[in-house]
Amino acid sequence: MRKLFVLLAATAALASCRKTVAEPEAIPTPPTKSVADMNAQIRQTLQQQGQFNWNTASADMVWSALMQSDNILSVGYKPAGEANVESRLHTINIQDAAWKSAKAAVLQLIFEEERKLNPSLTKESLEVWGEDVLPVMDVTVKNYSTIVKLRESGLVRYAEPLGYDTKLEVSLTESSSGCGSNVADPSLIANTHYTTISPNAKASWNYGLHGITNAWTKSTGSGVKVFIIDTGCEFDQENLGSAFNQGNSSGRTVEKIVTLPRNTFLGIPTGPVETPDDGCGHGTSMAGACAAPRGTDGNTVGIAYNCNLVTCRAAADVFLDESREAKGVADAYTNAANRTDVKIISMSMGRITSSSQVTDAVNYASGKGKLMFCAAGTSFSWTASWYGVIFPAWLGNVQAVTGVKQNTNFTNCDACHKGSEVDFVVYMERAGDNMHPLSLAMSGNAPSTVGGSSVSTASMAGMAALVWSRYPALTRDQLISRLQQYSSRFPTKSSEYGWGILNADAATN
Repeated sequence: MRKLFVLLAATAALASCRKTVAEPEAIPTPPTKSVADMNAQIRQTLQQQGQFNWNTASADMVWSALMQSDNILSVGYKPAGEANVESRLHTINIQDAAWKSAKAAVLQLIFEEERKLNPSLTKESLEVWGEDVLPVMDVTVKNYSTIVKLRESGLVRYAEPLGYDTKLEVSLTESSSGCGSNVADPSLIANTHYTTISPNAKASWNYGLHGITNAWTKSTGSGVKVFIIDTGCEFDQENLGSAFNQGNSSGRTVEKIVTLPRNTFLGIPTGPVETPDDGCGHGTSMAGACAAPRGTDGNTVGIAYNCNLVTCRAAADVFLDESREAKGVADAYTNAANRTDVKIISMSMGRITSSSQVTDAVNYASGKGKLMFCAAGTSFSWTASWYGVIFPAWLGNVQAVTGVKQNTNFTNCDACHKGSEVDFVVYMERAGDNMHPLSLAMSGNAPSTVGGSSVSTASMAGMAALVWSRYPALTRDQLISRLQQYSSRFPTKSSEYGWGILNADAATN
């Protein structure tokens, strides 16, 4: 009887102790911010600071952005105690035990919070896409407490919405800008808009302004591989396919790949697998401006007409608003970075808000020694007249490029962005008639024309290929210094137009 009494007393005491241990209080979910309110805040930040970084936005802003878009959260992770991860991403193996353990712990945290809303959730269903290179995962998140817990964790570098830019005040027509317009231009006039050169190719009117035609006597881009991240490459344009080697272009390679993942529905990939074919036209025109052959068929010649080429379909259009486009671009940069033969990466696309996942990929490629050119931006109505250099061109380890009109005093093109982050400019709007540079249309041998900071970027990549081909022993940083040295504003960098116009002839001497 005495033993029973002691046992009952001990049980009661234990129960009493348990009652004194407070259950963790549930984190209250704030009201969802409206799209109008968030857009106003983003615009205000852009106007005041020039950039909008999701990593510094409040937790309720991030959560509201998820709820107003596709619920895909980009989560960068690291082992406890790791520092300066961003500067050494190219040295990290995410399959090492410490990194795998960190990812597993972060994924478990997300799982425990998310199943409070959905008890039937499985951990395997959280990740939307796989990742082989960067310490980041893309997960479906619907619980506000998940955001709070992630931001409190020492294992998390960032937790950001990936696809909110789809909700910015950009019309469907504007978000698809650059698409559907890559057709032959019937208004081209010989000896005005182009010059016919041997064996039978058209050199764009702006080539002489950059000393490109003279530079060809010393370099044509041979031995340099350019990787163009864009909307793909049209299978029907034979000058980027079976006729890539013709006339004065020979012995080079062209490759077409895709990193754009499938569409998603509620975080689940759905729809057909994407192909490298260009459904937009923008990527084809960028590839043409940079690397079209100097051929016999009467089409336009690219600036680096003997360079090797990789075209990568990383997005559906030039405005990187969808989550899958950010993922596609990040994968494109890491793909290019891990190719030892790729020297130059060119991307004529961008977005309004930042993406730390894309930044990770750019940092990774930078660590691998790649020279990267990014378009400074071409205005939508929402950004016209006030928004400066777009993301990722504002990053310090890329070369931002914009376009200017043909005149002695720089005037940016009608829709081209400018700003302190700009490194180089290209003549791409002709005086008198505002004609744009020539490029390859989606098919056939009649050239198209293309403008904006987009063609300026692809053109700059082509000129860099000429210089690197001429001086193959230069490192990336030495090559950048040479480009700066032979540009019109050197040695004083402009606050809006960078180092100015490159003289490719002088740079290849």
